[in-house]
Amino acid sequence: MFTGMDEVDWASMGHAYGPADDVPGLLRGLASADPAERETALDGMYTAVHHQGDVYDSTLACIPFLLELAASPEVQDRGAIVELLTSIGGIDLDDDELDPEDEEFEDAANYAMAAAAVAAGADVFVGLLEDPDAGVRLAAPCALAMLHGDPARVLALLRERLEGEQDTEVRLALVEAVGRIALRHEALRAESVTWLTTLLAADRPPGLRLSALTQLARCAPGLLPDDVASTATALLRAADGAGAGPAAGSATRPPGSGTRAAGSETRAAESGTRAGTGAEAAQGHGGGPGAPWADDLLRTLHSALGDRVDDRIALLTGQLSSADPAQRTDAVWMCHGLIRAWRGPYDEVVRLVGAQLDDPDPLLHGAAVSLLESLFGLALPAADALAERVGTAGADRPSDRRALIALARLGDPRAVPALARVLELPDLPRDVAFAVPYLGERAAPLVPVLRRRLAEVARDERLHDRAVPLLTGLAGVRAADALPEVLRVLRGTPARGGEWVTEAALRALTSFGAAALPAAPELRALLGGAPAYPSSSVVAAAARALWAATGDAAAVLPVLRELLAADGPDERRAAAAALGSVGRAAADTAPALRELLASPERWLRMDAAVALWRVTGAAGESLPVLRTAWEENRYGRVEIAECLAEMGPSAEPVMPLLRAELSRPRRHNVLDGGSGSHDIEQDERLLALCRSALRGRP
Repeated sequence: MFTGMDEVDWASMGHAYGPADDVPGLLRGLASADPAERETALDGMYTAVHHQGDVYDSTLACIPFLLELAASPEVQDRGAIVELLTSIGGIDLDDDELDPEDEEFEDAANYAMAAAAVAAGADVFVGLLEDPDAGVRLAAPCALAMLHGDPARVLALLRERLEGEQDTEVRLALVEAVGRIALRHEALRAESVTWLTTLLAADRPPGLRLSALTQLARCAPGLLPDDVASTATALLRAADGAGAGPAAGSATRPPGSGTRAAGSETRAAESGTRAGTGAEAAQGHGGGPGAPWADDLLRTLHSALGDRVDDRIALLTGQLSSADPAQRTDAVWMCHGLIRAWRGPYDEVVRLVGAQLDDPDPLLHGAAVSLLESLFGLALPAADALAERVGTAGADRPSDRRALIALARLGDPRAVPALARVLELPDLPRDVAFAVPYLGERAAPLVPVLRRRLAEVARDERLHDRAVPLLTGLAGVRAADALPEVLRVLRGTPARGGEWVTEAALRALTSFGAAALPAAPELRALLGGAPAYPSSSVVAAAARALWAATGDAAAVLPVLRELLAADGPDERRAAAAALGSVGRAAADTAPALRELLASPERWLRMDAAVALWRVTGAAGESLPVLRTAWEENRYGRVEIAECLAEMGPSAEPVMPLLRAELSRPRRHNVLDGGSGSHDIEQDERLLALCRSALRGRP
């Protein structure tokens, strides 16, 4: 084994952390008899040699030796090595990624060479389909489907192997591999789909039928039964009942056997899955003791169903009604993915999630409160469950505080007593104070404690973390009685480094309106001292507050005109937004705003169009810009919709945009690979504004 490895000039090669002279030790570690040494070596391969899916020259040099390890029966944990090879070689590239003119051409060339090198040795995986080690058999089907150069041969081998395979999880991996072939090879799709359809027969085991249903959803959704959700739920229940304890025929996996894929993201992922998904099924979080693979199948099924929201809701309703807490936990996390990305009628799902708050399983309870906290107004069907939880458990633990935040975000007055207790804690949880504004006038009983805590805030390096949440809460309640405490913070905040605290204090003063008149000297001083601030946002915020307190346009317009004429787009955007709040009293700034409608900065064009409407009351010049901004910048749609709702009938020419938005099932701000904590709230606000604009009133 490892013949010729010492002749390789490893030191001249590199990996994620420098010279690759440590790679021979990692390769030998993979063949060690010591499980801990094997695991350490595998970690080293993923963290250095194949870091985050990258392929280096040292990665390419490893491939022959990894293939040798995978083919050696005396080596343990070979399933993990097969998965590593699948990740290294399973990266699909478009032709344009191999353009020598592309600055990332060298990386793409490495991926292409890795794919070719692993494919050249992929016959190794054929022999692994009948390996005595179930972990190896679990990893081999995916490797063959993704890497072998003769997919027709692989398809025949996989189908043949299914009839002789006794291990439940390996059988599911075989079915998934056929689904991969159907997706990757159009010429074999019909044959693959026909075979998958035969697996739906009633005499097949329920787990196998559920797996076939999942793969059909990925590669032939038109062949799914109309009652796909109830069918999947029934199969899941049958699978649970069929296997109390380890699934029939399933071998116990040794540590590291066929489980590496969960830690190895690969650019070769297809339809949101990773290389080695069959192995992931073996280590899924839940699915019940009789079906440890079920959660992975259901996730794949949900992903494949895509915009069939009603079917996905029906499927989740069945999952959330399971007797098994682990299955319900998985269902709650799947709800996260569905509701974050898609609009739909979620009342019953949310009610069922709320019912999980009483479950003693901490994982289930934690998942439920995490989801409900992110839903804002959509959490209403769970309001009673949240109120009961908050009333009985208090808010000492982080998960209970999240339940309290979820209740407060509903504007539910039952949150007020618990909020009062939490706001008295010596180390104030800042996220709780940020929830106060959602209660509006109902939070009036909290004003005394908010004022007292703000008066106690030391003006030191922790001023931002302590003061901003309290200022935000007071602004949300429009607590003008807190003027002395807000002024104390405003006067004591350093000019440099304290801009965010200053802005939070100014927003509070703005919310107080005319009651903030005693603060006018400080506000005028801020306007006069604008050059001392690195950010124009402070000056614009001071102008807003002074206008709200005094209604004196002559005091704020000169500095806003100056900002509007500045070179930077940030200064101009801040000025435009502030002028919009001044409204018709700033009508003489309309010419300057019109000039900005042709700015190359898309955000600035949008802000100028909104401000122009607000200072003139004439929609004609703003509408074309807002129409374009709507199409080119989806993240500006909430502000645009708010402006259109203000316009009323004047916005009629762009009403088709709003009707089209309301008809879309996908949320406007979905970002693949990430999400923000307020994404759902913002999208629901957009929908509400669209409806309001279409009704012709703000």
